[in-house]
Amino acid sequence: MKLIDTPGGRKIHNGFIPSMGGLSFVVASFIAVLTWFSLKQMIEVRFFLTAFGLIFTLGLRDDLVDLTAWQKLLGQFVASYIVVVFGDIRFTSLYGFFGIYDIPELVSYSITIFTIIALTNSFNLIDGLDGLAGSISIVTFTFLGWWFMQVDMSSYSMFAFILVGGVLSFLVFNWHPAKIFMGDTGSLSLGFALSVMTILFVNTNGTMNAYEGWKFNAPIASGLALLIIPIYDTCRIFTKRTLKGKSPFAADKSHIHHFMMRMGLRHDQVTLSLVVIKLVFIGLIFLGAGLNDHILIPLVAITAVFLGLRLDVITLRRVKVIQSQTPPILSLRQKKKSMNKPSVNQKILKKVNMTEN
Repeated sequence: MKLIDTPGGRKIHNGFIPSMGGLSFVVASFIAVLTWFSLKQMIEVRFFLTAFGLIFTLGLRDDLVDLTAWQKLLGQFVASYIVVVFGDIRFTSLYGFFGIYDIPELVSYSITIFTIIALTNSFNLIDGLDGLAGSISIVTFTFLGWWFMQVDMSSYSMFAFILVGGVLSFLVFNWHPAKIFMGDTGSLSLGFALSVMTILFVNTNGTMNAYEGWKFNAPIASGLALLIIPIYDTCRIFTKRTLKGKSPFAADKSHIHHFMMRMGLRHDQVTLSLVVIKLVFIGLIFLGAGLNDHILIPLVAITAVFLGLRLDVITLRRVKVIQSQTPPILSLRQKKKSMNKPSVNQKILKKVNMTEN
């Protein structure tokens, strides 16, 4: 059916790679839910599972027949509306940030829907490297699964761990050099699940009591740290494109993983580096669990910007070294031309009478 990802353009892989691997772990996740969830748990997460299935169908359709940006946004809006309005998974407050607690219901719906759509697409954008999106999602889902277990939200805890198992098995084939890609079928589904469960994590943290489980006193900063890689990457490329006078939605190779590969790193090295950075931020929210958002949000933001700028400096320095060690293209062509130039055996030349003609 030619459901493959062809090389060229913005693609950085070689060869023709199957591109609908997300089908495997999403379908497996639904089978696991039907197998292990009780009726009570199914009822509790029914709107989330419905929206998750809708996003999966949207991604599958996009992999089969490219959808327009507006068609994808419409599908994401409907799925977000289901979990926010019917599932009541939303920001109900700013949890004391800027002294604001309760926010109007309409504002709550609007902010949450916008956040889900933005985070879903941000995660989709980092799916450009072997094993990257899968590895980043595994770290986050593992944390969320543990935390939901701590606060006795078993349905979401089980679903998070189900996705960990599904994506781990997929990574066996998606690790560098990848034999299959997850495609929009997988990346949109994972991005949507991550954004919704992170919002649930933030709101539950902000409204719970300390005795109900492990409470992070800076819920917004904690949610920011959980999705720091896609959030920082999206902010970075939008800022750079805008400063260059380009559309922030223009496709190019300016993502953080593209930038790191210019250092000469392999896919797996870039992936592991970003996973370590992600773990550093998760460690940061544990260390600052007793701090509020007024302190931890600037700390997370400043750390992200500092590490990003430092990475840019190291990358540019490394690129200059690589360029200085690489022969000019013209000399390479001349060398190749001289190597391909036909030669005549000297013994034959001696036996041949040659004229000026």
